[in-house]
Amino acid sequence: MNKLKIGVIGCGYWGPNLIRNFIEIPTATMEAVADLDEQRLTHIRTCYPQIPHITRDHRDLFELGLDAVVISTPPQTHFALAKECLQHGLHVLVEKPLTTTSEDARKLIKLAKKQNRLLMVGHTFEYNPAVHALKEMIVSGELGDIHYIDAVRASLGLFHPTLNVIWDLAPHDISILIHLLGQKPTSVSTQGVAYIQKDVEDIAYMTLMFPNNVLSHIRLSWLDPCKTRRITVIGSKKMAVYDDVESHEKIKVYDKRVKAIRRTDTYGEFQFAYHYGSVVSPYIHLQEPLRVECQHFLDCILHDETPLTNGQNGLRVVEIIEAAQQSLKNQGEQVAIADGGLVTLKKNGHRELVNGRPPVTVNNKKSEFINQATQ
Repeated sequence: MNKLKIGVIGCGYWGPNLIRNFIEIPTATMEAVADLDEQRLTHIRTCYPQIPHITRDHRDLFELGLDAVVISTPPQTHFALAKECLQHGLHVLVEKPLTTTSEDARKLIKLAKKQNRLLMVGHTFEYNPAVHALKEMIVSGELGDIHYIDAVRASLGLFHPTLNVIWDLAPHDISILIHLLGQKPTSVSTQGVAYIQKDVEDIAYMTLMFPNNVLSHIRLSWLDPCKTRRITVIGSKKMAVYDDVESHEKIKVYDKRVKAIRRTDTYGEFQFAYHYGSVVSPYIHLQEPLRVECQHFLDCILHDETPLTNGQNGLRVVEIIEAAQQSLKNQGEQVAIADGGLVTLKKNGHRELVNGRPPVTVNNKKSEFINQATQ
């Protein structure tokens, strides 16, 4: 069996989870870990004494004959580290967000193509079996025409000293929405407030408009007493709720809908027919999404295939966050998301310019969904 030699840069909050998964996957061998914090490295040495190379200098990894590197460091460092790794001929998996500017994201995509190396982004929820099940319901038409999607991602912390709650949490829900709907939004408007740290918003509300008049709303908060990770999809036939905090019943499908019925024999011009049916929680064989993501990264390298969450996928998420930041700066002004730049939709109607993948195996099942937004 071919085994790929893997290194991980960054072992703070998320890095140890990546290390554990790559150690447990048969097609990988964990060769090296780098982090600036000696205390973190001591912890890794204690937990994983089988890792031969543990260092404070990430450049040491370039001398070890690795096949790929996984970057799990603060977002501001992603571009420089990913660029350096690609230049040294390594395949790269970068945790979300890919970069903190769309310009840097495009540079990495171009460099990966030039080096003939794989660039993948850790949008982990796109590898979640429950999200795949929800997408199946949308694609199959079980929910009917999608009217709107409401997402909430809130908890008490963890606060970031420099990046706001949008950069920290929104990549999850934005990537999920693009995955579910198969296309990117056409515009976004955002409002947020910094209550705890000056100029670092800890709560934000994003409104995204998708094609076909599909509206989506995302609430993001580091300042909430309850941990909430929930997405509600409202269709013309049924409604579905995906709750990631639930241990077992991750998705509930509500056979509920409402219809406007035109009447001519009453004083009311319209009457409404409400349908209340059953509530079903479909069986979903749960797998750790991060394990699926890590295996997918390795499979794409071994078989020379394009990842589900490739560089273009990561770029689109960054573009949307940039648009959200522009809207936030302009007190919630609607910003159109256009290829090659952001377009602010002025109140007077004028527009001002501001600036193939392989199937993913989930539960031994091939997901053939192709996102138009990542074509």
